[in-house]
Amino acid sequence: MKNHEGSAAQARIAPKFINGMDVSFLDEIEQGGGTFSDQGAQEDCMVIMKNNGVNSIRLRIWNEPAGGYCNLERTLLMARRIKDLGLHFLLDFHYSDKWADPGQQSKPAAWAELGYNELKAAVYQYTREVLEALQAQGTLPDMVQVGNEITPGMLWDDGKVDGDEYNNDAQWERFSGLVKSGINACKDVDAAINVMVHIDRGGDNASSIAFYDRFEQLGVRFDTIGLSFYPWWHGTLEDLKHNLNDLAERYGKEVIVVETAYPWTLDKTAGHTFVMEKEELLHEGYPATPEGQTKYLRDFITIVKETAGGLGAGFYWWEPSWIPCKQEWSVGHENNWSNLTMFDFEGRKLPSLKF
Repeated sequence: MKNHEGSAAQARIAPKFINGMDVSFLDEIEQGGGTFSDQGAQEDCMVIMKNNGVNSIRLRIWNEPAGGYCNLERTLLMARRIKDLGLHFLLDFHYSDKWADPGQQSKPAAWAELGYNELKAAVYQYTREVLEALQAQGTLPDMVQVGNEITPGMLWDDGKVDGDEYNNDAQWERFSGLVKSGINACKDVDAAINVMVHIDRGGDNASSIAFYDRFEQLGVRFDTIGLSFYPWWHGTLEDLKHNLNDLAERYGKEVIVVETAYPWTLDKTAGHTFVMEKEELLHEGYPATPEGQTKYLRDFITIVKETAGGLGAGFYWWEPSWIPCKQEWSVGHENNWSNLTMFDFEGRKLPSLKF
């Protein structure tokens, strides 16, 4: 155990700049027969990523997902692979049995009937149990998200702050109390864990300020600001640049764009369905081609690196490996992300992956 603790503490030294990938689907992809290659040579996807400059991996964790992936058991297996490769590790707690995002922040079924104080205790206990299980095998995360895209709150309706009925001081107190419980659990396991609070408003400065001002007023103590930025939802790269600079100067915290992506094709002749499918939603100057995707990433990285005060700490590409290797997925819907990956439909590396 002493050796494990020492290696974990050493691993929590973050890269100077995070070139990160969220590979939460990778476990299921591999089980479904998906394979990956770099210049014709088939290889473990995370090995390909590391060989091409990736230095951090992000995983989501759900409490009791119906599909059996992204739970604690599978997270332990994936975390061992991440650390065996010497990579930095970010764990993203959704505090749900399924997707948690601005449109849905549903409680885990096991917590559905808990009162507010019981819910706070459950957040603390669950967070601590997960982290201690990872710590016990020497794979403690270097960074932890307490919630995923929690702009409208989390664990609805107790922690909901979205809409006229819920956007009030009492609800913000309840919401922040839930987040504080998760943060306290992280720090009680290991004070060196970097705790991120993640919202989805990468290009929306006014909304970002409104959220983080509230958390500052409510005494939510965390380390890193996390933003999602998808140009078709969140604005232009110029909007992102303005927001990153303002948040860094305003709060003096490191900022990570913890989710981004851009299409390498809009061609649906193979029968795939895409969440980003309209040419008019493309960012000006960046066509939906492998070259356009690469240009987007290069310019995006430059903006993050040039954030005021050197506080742009990195980024994560969301689901670079979610290739369409099967029809049915554990999440209950089809893969609509396969044109936003860094591998083509057959799992061959695209040029954007080479940093």
